[in-house]
Amino acid sequence: MSLALITHPVFASHEVPGGHPEAGSRITATTEALSNLRAPDLTEIQAPRATREQLDRVHAPAYVDAVFDSAPADGLIALDPETTMGPHSLEAAVRAAGAVCHGVDLVLAGDARHVFCLVRPPGHHAAAANSAGFCIFNNVAVGAAHALTKDAIERVAILDFDVHHGDGTESMVREDSRILMCSTYQHPLYPGTNLPSVPGSQVNVPLPAGTDGSTFQTAVTQRWLPELEAFAPQLVLISAGFDAHAADPLGQLGLTESDFAWVTSRAIEIAERHAQGRLVSVLEGGYNLEALSASVLAHVAALRVRR
Repeated sequence: MSLALITHPVFASHEVPGGHPEAGSRITATTEALSNLRAPDLTEIQAPRATREQLDRVHAPAYVDAVFDSAPADGLIALDPETTMGPHSLEAAVRAAGAVCHGVDLVLAGDARHVFCLVRPPGHHAAAANSAGFCIFNNVAVGAAHALTKDAIERVAILDFDVHHGDGTESMVREDSRILMCSTYQHPLYPGTNLPSVPGSQVNVPLPAGTDGSTFQTAVTQRWLPELEAFAPQLVLISAGFDAHAADPLGQLGLTESDFAWVTSRAIEIAERHAQGRLVSVLEGGYNLEALSASVLAHVAALRVRR
């Protein structure tokens, strides 16, 4: 298969309070938009559960225990001020992390060129020992750690263009020389973190409110691409947050679908030059349903193009 779409019905069932922006409608709207593609090279696969070993590689075992023990049989419980769990939330969180691990396995085996993981809850704010910002397990970090157990992979790049800084991911990978994380994000904005970049390890590019696509593209070209070329990743992972869209209610950046297609194409070019084309993308933010669906379609269209 050229492109695998990994998802699962439970992702729409993860419970949040009424009116919460990170609602199941994010999955149903995007799934409906993708279903209209009728693309023969797009193969849908059900997300498996992450194993306990996969979760424990990046999360403190006591935290994983606490999440499993907290899962309610009914109603909602709060893990933190922004993140809740309902009866379907644990299953969704475990499968969201499992989707990325399975995507890694598919591209390493040559069974898919690219993978898009259409999942929720998102993951990039979750740290080793706590949930945060709608995130329970750090899906992309779990996937990166899984990849690094494979003999073929010694260097992994994580590209995060969500409007919010992926502080949880950074806290897990900043000191790991095997991982280069490149981030753009609006600053100041939740979660407010903005550590200095570390050459060869972390590229942080804070952007002010109102930043347009041209400025974003210049920042990626000047700040991300030279570091990625020097790092030469053997696998590219994307934390694909589409809340940097101009229409999104939780951010104030001015990106459009064409900007997401452009950055996706740059990521694919890096993967083609250094990683045998291997690329796995995972959904993070995006809270305007129309903008999210259009952005995902642009992202997937770019992923379908062979170079």
